[in-house]
Amino acid sequence: MTNTTCYDYIIVGAGSAGCVLANRLTSNPNNHVLLIEAGPENTALSLKMPAALLTNLQDTKHNWAFLGEPEPQLNNRQLQHDRGKTLGGSSSINGMVYIRGHALDFEGWRQSGCEGWSYADVLPYFKRMESYGGGGDEFRGVDGPLTIPKITPTEPLALAFVKAGEQAGYPTTDDISGFQQEGFGSLDRTVYKGERLSTARAYLDPARSRANLTVITGAHVHRIALQGTTATGVIYSLGNGQQINVNASKEVILSAGAVGSPHLLMLSGIGPADHLHSQGIELLKDLPGVGQNLNEHPDFVLKFKCLKPVSLWPKTKPLAKLTAGIQWLLNRQGICASNHFDVVGCIRSAAGVEYPDLQLTLSPIAVDDDTWAPLQEHAFQIHVGLMQAHSRGEITLRDSNPATPPRILVNYLQDDRDRELMRKGIRLIRQLVEQTAFTEYKGAEIYPGPDAQTDEQLDQCLSQSVATQWHLSGTAKMGLRTDNSAVVNPDGLVHGINCLRVVDASIMPTVTNGNTNCPTMMIAEKLSDVILGVPALPRSEADFWTNPNFESSQR
Repeated sequence: MTNTTCYDYIIVGAGSAGCVLANRLTSNPNNHVLLIEAGPENTALSLKMPAALLTNLQDTKHNWAFLGEPEPQLNNRQLQHDRGKTLGGSSSINGMVYIRGHALDFEGWRQSGCEGWSYADVLPYFKRMESYGGGGDEFRGVDGPLTIPKITPTEPLALAFVKAGEQAGYPTTDDISGFQQEGFGSLDRTVYKGERLSTARAYLDPARSRANLTVITGAHVHRIALQGTTATGVIYSLGNGQQINVNASKEVILSAGAVGSPHLLMLSGIGPADHLHSQGIELLKDLPGVGQNLNEHPDFVLKFKCLKPVSLWPKTKPLAKLTAGIQWLLNRQGICASNHFDVVGCIRSAAGVEYPDLQLTLSPIAVDDDTWAPLQEHAFQIHVGLMQAHSRGEITLRDSNPATPPRILVNYLQDDRDRELMRKGIRLIRQLVEQTAFTEYKGAEIYPGPDAQTDEQLDQCLSQSVATQWHLSGTAKMGLRTDNSAVVNPDGLVHGINCLRVVDASIMPTVTNGNTNCPTMMIAEKLSDVILGVPALPRSEADFWTNPNFESSQR
């Protein structure tokens, strides 16, 4: 084993959180930071092209592509859990959806014992992240590193989707991430000037020239180096198999994600005692919550024939794809410059639900669930995602070999309430497409199909087709030390271990109401101030909207 230079901070994982931390921590020239990434550089052209997102998910060079355990409630199907393996992490391969979540998500975090994480506390950090194309106000920032254009939908199906929501009695909103999340409106994306805007591009690239930042790619971290209960560095290996021990004088920071961070904690002897003993790992700290509390958003897709030739299907044919690719290469414009998630509906499943728990997303093309190949006809699909699932899963070790991926068991639909909510979502979408705004577009329901009507029939379809939204989180959750299931305190410090912090989606006590990339970046922004020892940004006084009739009305 080779000993190398000592750094002040070692960040494990150059993903959505790690790149933010690398930028913010090295803004102080006295901090020497090592950023370690298992994957390669993010130079592939497909990582830049927004429309190539499915290509990236099928490419294991940049995707861990973890195969989950058989899911008991999904006919024992094994789902693939895509996680970024390159600079930028999952922000380099994801769907580029940018949504903060609901203000009450963060009120829930505070109420669970995470002081300093209320909406008033986190809103200033959301604002610090972004340069919003719609202009700044009490909810939006205009001088951050992440440029977020304001989307104005123009495609017929997107316009019909929002209009149908209004006709069905739902509110509309000008800004899903602003004053009012609930309702139908446009969906922000991390795309700038026709290219994917990953955290590697927005945060890491501007910091790469700093002398106090070292970035190592292709480095697989085996475990955290500890002296007693103090983290002193990490042990990693490069492609030649040589193990290298690198030291941190101040902190080791895990930003390896909801799979990687608990995996590394357990490999290092930090986790549930019985489980670590069963794997032959010497126990350093018994923390039963490591790998537990796995949150996820189940996803189900309804597909419909499209009566007018307005879907994207013709543009996926070979000659059209080639033409579109050339256009994008020449000027970064055309259909390849978009992720094609233009609109969203954030709705409540029933009266009495205080804020949205279902997310409806339109795709102007329908694809095969298994192959992702476009259906060979004009069609569209609408996703229903369950934002506040009751089921919980876990990340556990297969063995003590750092190269062996951990077990991922999400336990989709294990709680019967989740099935009920997904059935409601299906029926609410069916009501939506019956609005007059869809009359000229909506043809026959392809899937689940008109024969699937009863709870039992819909349950069969859910078991056959529920998929992941790739929003794994919560596996090293924040909480008070008196909470036996908490892994880190509200500053991200691991309970009972000195100089070890976790900063990524794994520390979310509960998953946010929406895609997790944006709030993960916010977590890193906020905790970077804690690490630097600078005062937190002043709390916001901005109020937010909740439906005044939520107790008596579903919409």
